[in-house]
Amino acid sequence: MADENSNREGLLSKTEKDILYYEDCPGCRIDHRKETNLGAPYKELVYIWIVALCAGLPISSLYPYLYFLVRDFNVAKRAEDIGYYAGCVGSAYMLGRGLTAVLWGALADRYGRKPIILFCCTTMIIFTTLFGLSTNFWMAVSMRLLLGAFSGIFGPVQAYATEVCRKEHQTLALSFTSSAWAIGMIIGPAIGGFLAQPAEKYPNVFTKDSLFARFPYFLPCLCISVWTTAATIACLWLPETLHKHKAINEESHGTGITEKTQENNETGSTESESLYRNRPLMSCIIVYCVFSLHNMAYGEIFSLWAVSPKKFGGLNYTTDNVGEVLSVTGLGLFLFQLALFPKLERILGPLMVARVCAALSIVVLGSYPFIAKLSGASLSLLINIASLLKSILSTSIFTGFVILQNTTVSQHQRGAANGISSTAMSLFKVFGPAGGGAIFSLAQKRMNASFLPGTDLVFFILNLILVIGLIMTFKPFLVLPRRPR
Repeated sequence: MADENSNREGLLSKTEKDILYYEDCPGCRIDHRKETNLGAPYKELVYIWIVALCAGLPISSLYPYLYFLVRDFNVAKRAEDIGYYAGCVGSAYMLGRGLTAVLWGALADRYGRKPIILFCCTTMIIFTTLFGLSTNFWMAVSMRLLLGAFSGIFGPVQAYATEVCRKEHQTLALSFTSSAWAIGMIIGPAIGGFLAQPAEKYPNVFTKDSLFARFPYFLPCLCISVWTTAATIACLWLPETLHKHKAINEESHGTGITEKTQENNETGSTESESLYRNRPLMSCIIVYCVFSLHNMAYGEIFSLWAVSPKKFGGLNYTTDNVGEVLSVTGLGLFLFQLALFPKLERILGPLMVARVCAALSIVVLGSYPFIAKLSGASLSLLINIASLLKSILSTSIFTGFVILQNTTVSQHQRGAANGISSTAMSLFKVFGPAGGGAIFSLAQKRMNASFLPGTDLVFFILNLILVIGLIMTFKPFLVLPRRPR
């Protein structure tokens, strides 16, 4: 009996389900808390919301001033070449993230979610700050590449969100992470647009001899670094969720089984199974990437379309007008994801939510060319409604697939699975802005075409991608995880 107790090293307790808990295992402590606390862990969810926002802010914050940043480096011989160099800077982040996301996920599975999140937050502070202090083109590209390579936050955060909650609260937790990322993508451009070149915009606050005059794009980077510092401090109070003991799958008492064995049965996975041979996981990731490509292209096209003249089928908006639309969109999205999405997912399930939202997105996008023909208050009202609906539908699709993806693997593979997803998504997103910009330029050259003239072509192609994604949510393209009999 003494040997048995020493082998189990601090066995804490057994619940009615006869699950074993170990005192020195952080994952067991979380599981024990979930058994005794039936409510949602809102404190931890607020912390991971703050952290997840850090993953979205650096991606899009530079777009409003990227053209001027490259211009000031004097690397382009002609004005027409600025876009090419700007594309290199913009794509460097996604390339870096795509190269290392699997590594961060695997490290999170081995050493824990918390240390990886803390480390990546710290490196994001460093490289975001250094990017704002870039003095030439190659330094800017290098800092963005390193920033992407060390931004392995979102995968571990998604895994953490599913592990810190009871199953009935996992949808709410993933809504927190998805809404934070989406809001970061929306308010990031506002931070970059309002805070870049502060000595020129706010001469009464920032003098011509100040640091911000010498480095005109440092202030938005500094603000993001300050937020990431707050996120890093918040992470210190996050409890670890990874199990750090050997599962005793062979031992059972009566009808009881260990939680890890039960989880493997529910997902249909085994410890030795390769993630790349996990068909439900791979099919979820592929469909997820199709919708990600669409969303990234849409984000690029929406800004271009909104500021384009009416003669090219645009809205003739200013950057301030676009910022106002995105602000309303961000607020509405946040409220929907936290208040309504969990109830909707509980009724329909994650897959049906994704299918319905994809179908409705096609309808919303189809209305954009007609909205562009309006003016005044009717234009302002409808474009705000359409933008809000489009963001809600897109984020709901992503959240649904994140839920599906995390049900295809057990905990010990969840970090790596999210890493593979982040890698694939990042590589798809490298082509999203470039493809969206190219399609938009082509559309403006064929305003008088008899078939799909002007922006009709743009929204037709975006809807075509949505249709492909919707079709892929059905068999045989999408394989659902096996359920226990």
